[in-house]
Amino acid sequence: MTVRPVGPDDVPAVVGLVRELADYERAVHEVRLTEEQLHTALFGDSPALFGHVALGPDGAVVGTALWFLSFSTWRGTHGIHLEDLYVQPAHRGGGLGRELLRTLAATCVERGYDRLEWSVLDWNEPSIAFYRAAGAVPVDGWTVFRLTDDALAGFAADRRGRAG
Repeated sequence: MTVRPVGPDDVPAVVGLVRELADYERAVHEVRLTEEQLHTALFGDSPALFGHVALGPDGAVVGTALWFLSFSTWRGTHGIHLEDLYVQPAHRGGGLGRELLRTLAATCVERGYDRLEWSVLDWNEPSIAFYRAAGAVPVDGWTVFRLTDDALAGFAADRRGRAG
């Protein structure tokens, strides 16, 4: 079982895995990620995205964890926000997903980060069971909000509600 930091040569495979994950989550139509965008995010002048890959028995990339730093003002430390965790179905059950998640937990401990967080779709019972088995608990009482596309642009342009 091999998990290692993502490298430049892994970018095409990771983009493919992101698309597979989006398809599984019934949202492949929302994916706009290109190899160039991912390469820049991971390896540009000021990387803000980090990642790991899981390799199958033949050395091919079969899983990924993409993450970025968060900051808790209450705790006063950084944390890791796991954006995507995905292992291809044919390679599940052998510990690769657990090792990807464990690697991020170890990164938190080594760096003094207090949190490892992520979101999971309410209907994704297999993932919820996987996360609970790792000791993770849902954060009750919080709902994720998001502005995208036209709503984001429209709100950014609307100065009516600006306090001043």
